[in-house]
Amino acid sequence: MKLLNPDKRYLFPDDFMADPSVHVFNGRIYIYPSHDWECENVENDNGDQYVMKDMHVLSINGDPMTGKVTDHGKALDIADIPWAGRQLWDCDCAEKDGKYYLYFPLKDQNDIFRIGVAIADRPEGPFIPQPDPIRGSYSIDICVLEDKGEYYLYFGGIWGGQLQRYRDNKALESACLPEGDEPALPSRCVRLSKDMLQFAEEPRPILVVDAEGNPLKANDPHRFFEASWVHRHNGRYYLSYSTGDSHLLCYAIGDNPYGPFTYQGVILTPVVGWTTHHSIIEYDGKWYLFHHDSVPSGGKSWLRSLKVCELTHDADGRILPIDGGGDPWEE
Repeated sequence: MKLLNPDKRYLFPDDFMADPSVHVFNGRIYIYPSHDWECENVENDNGDQYVMKDMHVLSINGDPMTGKVTDHGKALDIADIPWAGRQLWDCDCAEKDGKYYLYFPLKDQNDIFRIGVAIADRPEGPFIPQPDPIRGSYSIDICVLEDKGEYYLYFGGIWGGQLQRYRDNKALESACLPEGDEPALPSRCVRLSKDMLQFAEEPRPILVVDAEGNPLKANDPHRFFEASWVHRHNGRYYLSYSTGDSHLLCYAIGDNPYGPFTYQGVILTPVVGWTTHHSIIEYDGKWYLFHHDSVPSGGKSWLRSLKVCELTHDADGRILPIDGGGDPWEE
């Protein structure tokens, strides 16, 4: 398959940041990344090397490929979150009625990931955290979609993201990770309450299915692993996600926020570094893919740098795949 190789820009060479959630607020692009730190932890499947302990908000003045990037400073610190344990991972932000709500995964003092909420009067923060996590929340990798006046929160990640420790939104006594031809673990979606501070319903599984309507299998290299993102294009809903250990960004299309979503293809081939995590936005009539890689750190998977490039939907609405610059890949 022919890959596009559009111009790519490193957005913030002064620091290591990753997992960008990106939105346009008040005509300006705002980036909500996780903040990587150098550490001595050994890399493992639990992600102990990702020791994030605060987050900054960045914004871009104008065109994402050329506009000035501003660091608005520390927007949230783990020290200010009453229930905090460790590892303040990726987040996302939504605006409602002039308030900005930041949703973040964080391990509590029992080392279990929960989802917290922090509130600000401006998109750049600072954000003031609520005293407790969202009731019934778990796992990682937040995306918030506003659709027809409702707000939907997508989340979930396996391995270190702990999604395999839950079934039907209840904690399991022992983790259960599907294998082989078993259906892959799906991400989750939940509608938020009107005050944006709690779940309005039980989280639902978000199925990625093949052309025949069968859920993708656990051994499929295109199955969901983490990093859900949803954007709308020509009236359809595009769920994109990372495949984790097969190092791809893939996407599927559905007719509503809950899916099911039918698998379509690869967005981004492997990058340099283990993880791949992204967001997709439209700005001034063009589409952009924000992601990260580990080229500037010499390949250290826990020291990643933010990137952006243009993304193309063809006439049929399919996303044309982009060369991530990492290991060679063939569909």
